[in-house]
Amino acid sequence: MTDLSHLPDRALSIMQPWAWLIVNGHKDIENRDWPTKFRGLVCIHAGKNADRMAALDVLDDRHPVTGEHRMFSERMAEEPARRGGIVGVAEIVDCVSASPSEWFVGRFGFIIRNARPIDFIPVKGALGFFEWKGRLL
Repeated sequence: MTDLSHLPDRALSIMQPWAWLIVNGHKDIENRDWPTKFRGLVCIHAGKNADRMAALDVLDDRHPVTGEHRMFSERMAEEPARRGGIVGVAEIVDCVSASPSEWFVGRFGFIIRNARPIDFIPVKGALGFFEWKGRLL
């Protein structure tokens, strides 16, 4: 079994393609209806469900929030948006109720920094922040 000790213990489940957009450095904020005081590194879990409309926008090189032209599809085609497991790591540095980010559309936004993809790890998801290492599939 692969050594997972270098990865954060907590994960946050996010639908695709939003998780892919975060770990590949496109999306700098995660929208939620609830605030958090959590700060630090977290694994990004891609949930089993997908936001199909947003995925179609990304594949059509359209920003899923603003509708502006962006070059997403070429990169996404090279690295498909996996679901049902850990897909990356990111740092949550703040939680805000307003933001100038083009990605902000929720009541609260978790400000993301230093996001990066990792090799896919199949994991059963959960709501909120969750301990994922005991949920391996």
